[in-house]
Amino acid sequence: MIAERQGEAMTQQNGASDYAERPNRWPLPPVIFGLSLALGFGLDSLARVALPAPGIAKLLGALALGAGLALVLWSTSTLSRARTAILPHHPATRLVTSGPFAWSRNPIYLGELCLIAGFGGVEGSLAYLIAAAVFVMAMTHFAIRREEAHLAARFGAEWEAYAARVRRWV
Repeated sequence: MIAERQGEAMTQQNGASDYAERPNRWPLPPVIFGLSLALGFGLDSLARVALPAPGIAKLLGALALGAGLALVLWSTSTLSRARTAILPHHPATRLVTSGPFAWSRNPIYLGELCLIAGFGGVEGSLAYLIAAAVFVMAMTHFAIRREEAHLAARFGAEWEAYAARVRRWV
């Protein structure tokens, strides 16, 4: 329903074939991830605000880094085994709903979010947590909505059923 409305709006702007053929153009999701990390580093360099309980923050950060990396690797491996696009500017050939995609529609982006937040914990810096919030907003606006329109255009009712069953992030 939501993806359908978003897809319709994007189709009116760009034509139906745009989203059916290619979900993302600019900025590509890896660029958003890189810019978000740079934002965290830059904010931390300009005005460091330390997190409370540095020992606990460091431990939680290390766990988040490990979980984020594992989730990104598991997700890309699942897409690869399904023989569908991993790169966000290539069209999906299959709707993958197994593995990490069974509980998050965007497990790669969720893993990247864990990486950004994990850096905040390890560095003991609030700046990376701010960057993580910016990452969620930017990724949702610039990538996820486009990808959802792409999947709705390519997979129709199958996508709608999946989107109704599995949440966008977690």
